[in-house]
Parts: sequence; structure tokens; C-alpha cells
Amino acid sequence: MSEEPTAEPSAGGTTDRSDPTPASTPPSSPDAPKGAPEGESRGGGPEQDGPVSESDALRSLTQGSAVDDAERSEAQRAGAIADLIAQRLNADASGTRIGTLALFNDTVSFGGGFNAGGERHARSAHRGGGSVLPLGAAELVDHTELFVQPEGYDSALTALCERRLLVLTGPSGSGREATAVNLLAEALALGGADGGGVCHRLLDPAVVLAPDWEPPVEDSGYLIAVEDGRAGARDFESLPRRLPAVVAALREHGCHLVLTGGQDLAVTVRADGSESVAVHALAPVDPLAVLERRVLGHGGSPEARAALRATLASGGVADTLREMPAARHAARLAADLSAGRDVVAAAAALRDPSDQVRTWFDRHRNPEAVAFALAAAVLEDSGYLTVAEAAVRLRAALAIPEPAPPDVRFRDRLGDEQQWIRLDGDSSGPPRVRFRNPLLGQVVLIYAWTGLDGWREALLSWLRRLLDHADLEVRARAAVAAGILAWADHHYAVHRFLTTWAAADSWQLRQAAATALGVAGSREDSAEAVWELLHGWARGGSSARQRRLAGTAANTAGGLLGREAPARAVAVLHDALDRDDDWGTLPSVAWGGVHLVHQGRAAELLDAYLDWSEPQDLSPMVVKSLSAFLFATGRPYEPMVDGPVEGASGVPLLLSVLPEHEERMAELWARSLARRPLQDTALLALREWIDVHAERGGRPALEALNRLLWDVSRRPGSHRERLLWWLDKWAKDRERPSRNAALLRAALARTT
Repeated sequence: MSEEPTAEPSAGGTTDRSDPTPASTPPSSPDAPKGAPEGESRGGGPEQDGPVSESDALRSLTQGSAVDDAERSEAQRAGAIADLIAQRLNADASGTRIGTLALFNDTVSFGGGFNAGGERHARSAHRGGGSVLPLGAAELVDHTELFVQPEGYDSALTALCERRLLVLTGPSGSGREATAVNLLAEALALGGADGGGVCHRLLDPAVVLAPDWEPPVEDSGYLIAVEDGRAGARDFESLPRRLPAVVAALREHGCHLVLTGGQDLAVTVRADGSESVAVHALAPVDPLAVLERRVLGHGGSPEARAALRATLASGGVADTLREMPAARHAARLAADLSAGRDVVAAAAALRDPSDQVRTWFDRHRNPEAVAFALAAAVLEDSGYLTVAEAAVRLRAALAIPEPAPPDVRFRDRLGDEQQWIRLDGDSSGPPRVRFRNPLLGQVVLIYAWTGLDGWREALLSWLRRLLDHADLEVRARAAVAAGILAWADHHYAVHRFLTTWAAADSWQLRQAAATALGVAGSREDSAEAVWELLHGWARGGSSARQRRLAGTAANTAGGLLGREAPARAVAVLHDALDRDDDWGTLPSVAWGGVHLVHQGRAAELLDAYLDWSEPQDLSPMVVKSLSAFLFATGRPYEPMVDGPVEGASGVPLLLSVLPEHEERMAELWARSLARRPLQDTALLALREWIDVHAERGGRPALEALNRLLWDVSRRPGSHRERLLWWLDKWAKDRERPSRNAALLRAALARTT
């Protein structure tokens, strides 16, 4: 680039700006501010349909606003969240690890003396007591012989013996039926029943509530399994009032009765008068203890137990049971192990997220359960209250309108309807909602999106509202969820919502589209389609809408996709920047470049800026490229947890990594300082590095700056004279004298 003479105070073609606009303030852009309605633009007036002028674009890069600070922060935070989630979603499921599971009491249970002779009563009816079905011998042995007692078993047995009737509640698959059978067997044995300790299923649960009910068979135990769900438990709302008569009938005939059910039964029997109802909540049993008991029996040696545990840990079986701790899963895997089948393959099949999700949706179709599952899938790892609030809003969209706020208590149902979800937390903070298998969330979303056709519109509207949430993390996670939906059908997602968001007036909607596309493109099978879409948007026309699409393409290229494919990312930035006389995409491309630097791709971006500014004239592409470079030099870095690069907080990353890219940056600085209109901006940015950021970066930053200035000064032209003049001026500035400028000038003056 040809230089303008700069030997005297006017040498740089600049006026004396001893108090330049701080480069740490990010530039404004024509995007709508956070919270602004769609259609409202920033910048004092409606966006033009034609190309934005050069002066307007350059002004937007040098005039900062608080709104742009929010944009930068949101983009970096959303990108970090998307990066972390995308890496997890694309990880091998067998590599996931779940936290330790508390071990419970595994004392030996009652396992003998249980007479199965009651089979002679099969499906008979007696004394109007309803149809009964004796438990078969094989079923009794399966329940009792290798039973592992849950915590609190003894207190439950005491209550059953004293009151004759026990309500045993626990989630499906928790072993509540096996526990009930063992309790009945022990209660009958302790009571010295003459009828041989026969256990029956009562096939018509509600029959016990009839005024004249009597046990069909004397000296027996009765098991009533109440169907999970509010409908099944509703029949027993009158149980507290009927309890005296039921207990009297049981005592008269030497019988005991256990009702088993889930959370709805537990709530139902807590109604008025429930003080006399013996209710026991089943404590979870360690599934590894169940499997161990069924494989080794009661007398396994310590060595055999250790060998079994090692086998289970190495094959992923232990992880499967930690994610799916229902006793029935332990029993199933124990059977496979005892039969010599491939238990590792069986555990992998059991753990498969697709099968789990399909099975769950087959069982749970009510809006309350589905709403919480979807809210957890979108906002996983968020606080319980955040997830619950989002679930309530989605439920309202899925359910029939109600005149008053619904009595919804998601937490009470987590261990029942939502066994795949856990609450993690301690006294240091609110509990966090997490799936036991970290891959389940994505499968829940995709299943609901592709399978619940009547709810798709409500789901999308709810997701769109989350993008306006006050919590940035909620907005970012909602955008990530949109990217997961795009996996299911890229074409549909692009035309249904992604393009609309990408072209919106609201910058936060455009950021959501960029995040979603970054997640969608992180999978090999959809990456090519996403890149083609970005190139198409970047090469679009110069209308306001097409310009916004190009800006979103640039923002996307600077994120997760750019880290994985930097060459394609800079190609998209080039397409978005090289648009003849249209300067309107410059701010978005400049931001995209900053994000690409923060993704650890400074070398590729700097090489691109060198290539694009190679003519060193005042052609639009040269000015745009160098303007974008100078913009990046002024953006303070905010280190992110698990980020791809490290740098000093508050210091532009290009200064922190200067030693690694000194030759590239020296040439770009030299080109930027050579002539107007970039010279003014470059001088302001350089002084900001010297006075502000070198102080924050400490002595290493100042030493790197010294080498940079020497490197610039030895290039052909007037660079040395210009630098000496400006360093001297800044050092002697009356209002703001620069100590660092004086040191750097003295060092530069000593060089030849």
C-alpha cells in the first residue's frame, strides 16, 4: 500500500487525538437491541434496502455501545455452551460416566417356608370378595429366594403386622411387587397363619372398598397393584374412610393386605383421615447389589464379588445400572450373565437412548409428563425452578385451558414418571436437572419433534419464546435445542424457522440461528448442507434481509464450525465481505473474525486478511479486510471455561498471542498505518494497546509490543519515522502522558 508522507504533526494525515475513543468499547452494528420487537432496528432509523455506505460501516466499527457489549457476551457464551453440548452429543455413549450411587442395606431377606400350594385357588371368587389369583411357585421363588431388602424394610414389616394393611409406594420397576410379596410372606409366618401362607393377587383392586368386603381366602396375604397414573389411584380416595372396616375384615380372617402403586397412590392416601393408613415409601435398592445377589446367591466369597464387580465395571454394565437403577433391569442382566449370554451387549442394548425414549413416550402421553421431559431436554443442567417454569408454560400450550393455575408438582413425580431424570445439588446451590444418560436429552427432543405431530407447532412456539428469556443461558440452550431439531430434517428446519430467525431484525434471534446452525453442522451427515447454506446466504443480494442473512452466516462461521473447518469459515467470511459496494456486512464479518480468533484460529484468519489486503490500495476489499483486523485488535478477551484458547482477561487475544503471529501482525499493522482512512483508526488502536492493554498484560505484553514495533519499523517506507513521532507525542501528552510510549520510543530509537 502506498504511503502518505508523515514526517510532521500532520504527517499521518490525522488530527491530534490525544484522547481517542477507547478501543475496548465494541462497535455498534445495525442489529436490533436485546428485547426489541422484530422489525425494530438499531441505529436511529429503519435499515436501508440498498448498500450501506463506506463511512457508515467504518463508523459502526469505531463507535461502541452497551448493546454491542451484550451481543459479544451473548455470542461468546452461547458459542461456549453450544460447543460443550455438541461435543457431548457427538461423543460415544459408552464413554459417558455417571456419578456414584449410594449403597443401601443389602441384608439377607426372608426366603424360605413359603407354601405355594395356593395354586388350587386359581382365579376363584369367594364370599363376594372378588376374583383372586394365587401366585405361582416359580414367581414366588423368583421374588423371595434372592431378594435384597430395601432400606426401611423392617419398619414396613412392623407396620404391616400391626395394622394388617400397608400402602407400599415406589416408582415402576423399583421392586415394589417383590417387596410386597416378601412382606406378606414374613407377616403371615410371624402370625402363625394356618392357611399355609398363601399369597393372592386381588384382580379387582377397588373391591376392597365395598361395604361388605371380606377376604376371599382365610389366613392369606393379598397383593393389590394399583395402576400407575391418577386414574388408577383415584378409586382409593375413600380408603381412609373405609380403613376401619377393611382392617377389621382382615383381622377376622387372619389376613394381610399390601397395596402397591406410584406417586399418585401416595398422594391419594394422604387425604383427610389418612393418619390411620400405614404408608411406606420404598427406598431405592442398589441395582448392583440385586445383580450380585442373583448371580452369586447369599454366600458369594469376597473374591468372587470383587471379580464380578470388576467385570461389570469394565463392560459398562455398572454404568448402565447407575443410569437405569430399576431393580427389573438388574434382574434382567443377572439372568443374561447366569445364562452365559453376552451381558455387555445386553447392557448396551438396554442403555440405548432411542429404545428408552420410545418406551417412555409409549407409556407417558399426558402433557404434564411430556412438558417436563422436553423442558429438561432443552434446559438440561439448569436449575430446577428454571426447568419447571419452562415446563409449566409448555404444558399450558399442550393442555386444555384451565380457569385457575394448575396444581402441578413436577418434583414429586421425578422418581416415578421421570425416572431417567435426577436432581443433582447440595447446600452450595439450587438443584440441577440432569438426565441419567447425557445422550437422552437429544433423543427426547428429536422423538417429540418427529413423532408428536400435533404438538410440533406448540413446541416450536414455546422454543421461540425461550429465546426471549431474561436468562442468557436459557436462550443459549434453547438455540442449541433448535440445532438438535435441525438434525432430524435439515431442509424442513431451514425453511420452517432457521431462515426466519437468521433474517430477523432482532440480533438475539440471529445469534440463535447461528448457534443452532453450529450445532446442526457439528455432525458429519449434516455439515456439508450447513456450509452450503452459509455460502448461499453470504453471497446473497444487498437488501436489508439478505444482508442480515449474510451477517448470520459470518457469525456462524466464527463459531464451532469455524474451529473444526477454518478454511471453510474464512471462505464464508470472504463471501460475506466481498459484496461490491455493499458495506453493510462489515460489522458482522468483523465480529465473526473475532469469534474465530477466540476459537483458536488466529493464524487462518490473519492469513486471510493478509491475502485479501494484498493489493495495498484503497479498493473496498482492502479497506474492509484491514478494518476487520483493527476491530479484532480492540476486542478484550473473556476466558471461557474449557475454552479452546487461553488469554489474559480484558486483553485482546491478538495481543496475548502476538509472539506466535508476530510476522503476520506486523505486516497487517504496517498496512493499516500506511494511509487514511485506516491510519486514524490504526493509531487509536495502537495507543490503546500501549496504554491500556499492555498494562493489563504485564511485562510480557510490553515486550511483545516492543518487538512488534521494531518489526513494523524495518519495513520499507516511513514506518520508523511515523512510529517515533507518535510515540513521542503520546509520551509527552499533557493530559494523558504515556509511560509505556516513552519506554517503547526509547527502545525503538536505539535500533538501527
